[in-house]
Amino acid sequence: MKYCKKCLQPDTRPGSFFNKEGICPACDYYFNSNLKADWDERFELLKIEIKKYKNKNSHFDCIIGISGGKDSTRQALWARDKLGLNPLLVCLAYPPEQVTLRGTNNLSNLINLGFDVLIWTLQPITWKKALKSGFLNDLNWARASEQAIISSVPQIAMKYNIKLIFWGENPGLQLGDMNTAGKVGFDGNNLRNMNTVKGGKLDWMIKEGFKRNDLIAYRYPTIREFDKANLQIIYMGWFWKDWSIINNGMFSSTHGLELREDSFENTGDLWGCFSLDEDWVTLNQMIKYYKYGFGRVNDYCNEGIRHGTMSRDEGIYLVENYEGTISEKYIQQFCEYIEIPVSLFWKKVKSIVNKDLFYIDKKGKIKKKFKVGIGL
Repeated sequence: MKYCKKCLQPDTRPGSFFNKEGICPACDYYFNSNLKADWDERFELLKIEIKKYKNKNSHFDCIIGISGGKDSTRQALWARDKLGLNPLLVCLAYPPEQVTLRGTNNLSNLINLGFDVLIWTLQPITWKKALKSGFLNDLNWARASEQAIISSVPQIAMKYNIKLIFWGENPGLQLGDMNTAGKVGFDGNNLRNMNTVKGGKLDWMIKEGFKRNDLIAYRYPTIREFDKANLQIIYMGWFWKDWSIINNGMFSSTHGLELREDSFENTGDLWGCFSLDEDWVTLNQMIKYYKYGFGRVNDYCNEGIRHGTMSRDEGIYLVENYEGTISEKYIQQFCEYIEIPVSLFWKKVKSIVNKDLFYIDKKGKIKKKFKVGIGL
């Protein structure tokens, strides 16, 4: 395990490869491309791309996949008020047992801001079964839900004959998952290759006994279907000089966004603006930490270090103290929902702990072997 020499990105992130100088892809892009970008030129390029895909036969100019959170709120307002577009906002919503009141309030906020919002809720029995299967078999409860969330947007685009889809950050350039890299920095048509979606195939769900007819919403359109519908995903973050977790959170909170009020120790959410529509994502971030040695706090700090809002030493302190932390109440809620005892939850989690990075002590506590910022 090695760390990027600039930020705190470890080389254990799937799809990420450091250069010869020991720099991660996200830092390499930020310092060698992003800081040198001509942002006026990029904005003109965006207007050209919009003209290519504007469909006179559709009431809507574009689709934006939303949760009602910091990124989607800012994207929606920017598309309408800066670009002069009429966007259709599409939300694949969590079931009542999972969605937070904060999340429903934030969706209502977008409606109150004057947008057309299409909310798609899925059959709850299949959703719950898929969530449980993802956790018990892959220790990733969000695998099916993330696949449905990402797949729903191009599916709706094809049904409404909308060619242009706006997405937020480029996972390759801004996080380091280079499997999603497109032809150019703003091209998002390889989003299907991100680690969670893995091509959008349903094989793993079929093997678990799900019927194909129950999985329509989980199916990501094929490359051929994309080409036939002339769909183009554009990463909006590529065109923003000030795209960041903090900036998006601050902007959206001044336009009605409700933030998380729980503590760092309970959530690992340093700024209170991550995945506001549900709280179980914190479990997934903890599990990711035990698998790969990084989670949400790492991502927060990496961005802060690149942008100069925190030092590497400050980031090390935050990662050391808050990465992988979670409140027992969220674990209890999750276990009650998928109907398993908490003891089984921890048994499954400990079964996938990366033994190269962690060890389990005599008291059953998971302890790290590596030193943050240095590695092994």
